[in-house]
Formats: sequence, C-alpha cells, structure tokens
Amino acid sequence: MKGRTPKVIVIGGTHIDMAIRCTQIPSIGQYVSGSALSYAIAGPGPIQAVQAALCGCEVSLISKIGSGSFAKMILDGLAEYKINTDFVQCVKAKNTGVHVTMVNAEGENAGCFYTGANSAMVPMDITAAEEIISEADVCLMHGELPQDTIVEAIRCAVLHGTKTILDPARPLEQKGQESGELPAEYFSVDVIIPNLSEAADITDQASAGVRNGRLIGSDLIARGVKHAVITMGKRGCLVVDRNGADHIPAFEVELVNQSGRGDAFNGALAAYYAIEDDIRGAVKFASAAGALTCTKFGLIEALPTKADIIQLLQNQDTEHEI
Repeated sequence: MKGRTPKVIVIGGTHIDMAIRCTQIPSIGQYVSGSALSYAIAGPGPIQAVQAALCGCEVSLISKIGSGSFAKMILDGLAEYKINTDFVQCVKAKNTGVHVTMVNAEGENAGCFYTGANSAMVPMDITAAEEIISEADVCLMHGELPQDTIVEAIRCAVLHGTKTILDPARPLEQKGQESGELPAEYFSVDVIIPNLSEAADITDQASAGVRNGRLIGSDLIARGVKHAVITMGKRGCLVVDRNGADHIPAFEVELVNQSGRGDAFNGALAAYYAIEDDIRGAVKFASAAGALTCTKFGLIEALPTKADIIQLLQNQDTEHEI
C-alpha cells in the first residue's frame, strides 16, 4: 500500500447508537430508571469511512442524516478524520436514524431501530455525486439502503471504471421480510462481501441446508461477480474467484466487543483494494482490522490505524516463522 493517496467513496447509512443501562428491561406500560446513557456516531457509512481514512485514504461519504441536533455531532465527528461530507445531506423532513438499546443488569438487551433519513436516499443522490465517484479508486457500498439507490451507485461506478465493493445486507424495504431476489446489477460488482448465511440465501441454497462455502461462492462467480468474499466469523473468510477458492483464517485476539468488526473489515478491504488488485492480500489486511476492532470497547474509537494493522500482520508472520 505504497505510493499515491487512494480515493475511496463510501455509500452507507448513518445513525446514532444509543445505549441505556437499566435494572431491568421494561415490559408494556412499565417505566424503569436508567443508570447510564451513552451515544455515538454509528452506521456502516461513518464507520467504514473512518476505517478507510485511518488506513491512509482520501474518503468521501455519501449518506443522509436529519437536520436536528445530531447533524452537527455527526459532521464534526467525521471532520476529525478529514472525511469529505459534501454529499452527506441533511433532510429537514426526517430525523437522523437512531438505534436505541436497553441493557439490563444481566447483560440482556432489547432495542429499536429507527431508519430515519437513511430511507430518504434516492438514485438522484448518486447522480449528484457522479464526479467524485468517477475519480475514485473504489466505491464501497452497503446494501442496507433503498435498493434502487444501490443499483444506481453500481451502475455509476461501473460506467466510470471505478472498482466496486458491495456488502449485500438486506435493503431497508425488505427489513422484517423474507429476502427477495437481488437485482442483476448486484452481480456486476468486483467484490461482494456476504456472510455465509446471506450468501446461501442469495444463491437459493439455504433451504437445501447447503453450507458449502466454495460451492456457494462459485455460484456467485457464475452470476458475474469477480470476487466473492464470504465471511464466517471466527472461522475466517473464504475468497472465491475464477482462480480458485482460498480460506483466510481469522486472527486470534482477546474479544472485548464485536459490534464494529464487519464495518472495520469492509473499510480496510476497500483501502487496500484501492491500491492493489490482490484480493487475498486485501482480505488478510481487512481481517486484521476487524480483529483489532474487537479488542476495544466502542465503535469509531475502537477502529485501528494502518500501523496497528501492519503490526498485527507482522506479528503473525513472525509467529509462523518460529
């Protein structure tokens, strides 16, 4: 990852993550006292953008937030990492998305997710950002947005020869529903990053009980994807393309909090892939980033720097030599 500064575009939802600690989770009609409150900038958009920035990239975020008090918090927070927020639009008619979690004394939790301004993302928001997408090395997209917006983003990036990475999370309009068939454009990306369960659903192999990652990955490649990166948690990742299938083991670290692991993985992968076409090297780099994120509490504050990631990779190589 040497040379010029790579440019990464991140398209993903933004929300505020709020957690309330209470003695017990209230039932219907019941009110309880909370003992602690925390809130932080969250969502795949900001977290992936910050991770790419920490890896040395010039990053622009395309997202939507409300125009209330959270807007300044989000924009100021992203500015600390020198992320271009020219295309983070404030929507007057909606509030910023919020994820509220209540945690009781036993560590059990319950929550509610309000999508807010994320649901207002439209294809025109992508068209407005066409110039920066055309100038980018990589366009990283998270599927938890209106599907037609993701489709337009893929079309725009492909048209301009910008590398494309897609996390095919279920779109907002399908939340709480059975997964629907994905648009053909989803299979024109360079890299698709589903977890094993999502990949099985996408390829219609879940109902048959098939959990053969290589077979599922080969199906994604046959549909047009250049590289399929199937994440499998503590079992690592499987990279499948026309050159074959390779397993990338997970890094062994002391787990503290896994909430930002996937977004750290995606952001770091985009940063590496923006410079090198070596997808297996990118996945190993991204796996190290995801693992390091799990060793700290928090979301953005838990993300590792490029130096941290390289150090973990070097330590692992040294252990293998011994």
